[in-house]
This record gives sequence, structure tokens and C-alpha cells, in this order.
Amino acid sequence: MILKRREKPPLWVRVREFIAPRKGILRGVDYLSKRMRRLPDSPHRIALGFACGAFASFTPFFGFHFFVAAGIAWLLRGNIIASLFGTAVGNPLSFPLISTTSLFVGSWMLGRGESGSTFEAVTDAFAEGFKSIWATTKSWFGYGPSMLDGLMQFFDDVFLPYLVGGIVPGLVAGLIFYVILLPIVSAYQNRRRKKLAETKRRLDSVAAGGSPVLDEVAGD
Repeated sequence: MILKRREKPPLWVRVREFIAPRKGILRGVDYLSKRMRRLPDSPHRIALGFACGAFASFTPFFGFHFFVAAGIAWLLRGNIIASLFGTAVGNPLSFPLISTTSLFVGSWMLGRGESGSTFEAVTDAFAEGFKSIWATTKSWFGYGPSMLDGLMQFFDDVFLPYLVGGIVPGLVAGLIFYVILLPIVSAYQNRRRKKLAETKRRLDSVAAGGSPVLDEVAGD
């Protein structure tokens, strides 16, 4: 291949580029925004789809945010591809704030007072919860003891408050992204349509035997 690297970079360089790209996270954000704006759909559906993905990021269904976002977007008639992009709102930089906020709000809404949980405590709780799910599932087939009691405690102490508490900030985040993205996508599509129309006009002029430059002068 012409564009293929002549020498493959060392493994440590590839790992470093994956964890901390030289051009920074802004390059990924810029690429993501361009891909989303070019989706062949209305600005409303694209912005709504992204908002659904942002909302899904505030749910405790880790590992299933894509499916949650796509399901909500399908129900609300939003763009499903844009909803997958919207799940990028939940990332290693934002999850500490999302998880602690959701758990705090959920504990307050359920009348349990302040949760007092840190992001590390939340991640430990989810790790124990997944471990309980796996152990309980294996026990159904005769492998090891069940951890159903621990699973129920995890659901009551962490999962339920997180689920309830993520609704309000998730809706707020979704609304904010919808309001921001709707005019941006609309302006981009209008500008793109004008450029395509101008290009088509020039090509039609050339095909008809005219000169785009002379046509512009004559039009003036």
C-alpha cells in the first residue's frame, strides 16, 4: 500500500498513542463532530439522537450504553447513529462526575440522605456487583455458591439510586446538547447544500459549453 508505514512503530509507542494521542483529545472530538454533522438526516433527528446518547451515559447500564441509546432514539424517532455518537459524553474524564452526581441525586430522591460515595467506591461496588452476577449465574449450573444476597444488596444500595438519580441530570445534559447541536447541524447542512448547488451550477455550465467565469461576469 502506498500510504502504509514503511516501519511499524514499537509497541510502547502504539500504546502511548492509544492512551494519550500526540494531537490530543480535541482531534477526536473534532472528528466525531464532523462525522455526526454529515449524517443524512434532519437536524432535529440528529440532535435528538445525540441527546439520547448523552442521556444513556447517565444510566448504570455499563457495557450496554450503545443499546440503551439506540433504543431510546428509536422510540423517540431520533437518529440512531447519532445516539451512538452521543454516548461519548460518558468517558473516563466525565464518568467520575456523572457517577457521583447520579448516586447523590438518587440517594436524595429515595430519601436516603447523602450517599457520601466517591468514584472509587462506585467502581468497586459495580465490580462486586458484576462478580455477584457471575457467581450467581454459575451457581445455577452447579458451579460454586450463589451470591444472590450480595447482588440484591448491590441493586438496592447502588444500582437503584444510580438509576433513579441519573434521570434528572441525564435529561438536563440531553436538553443542553440538543439546544446546542440543533442550530449547528442546521447551519452546516444549509452551507453544504449551497456549496453543492453552486458546484452543480458550474458543472452544468461547463457541460453546456459555457465558462463559469464568463457566466458570472454576464450575470453581473
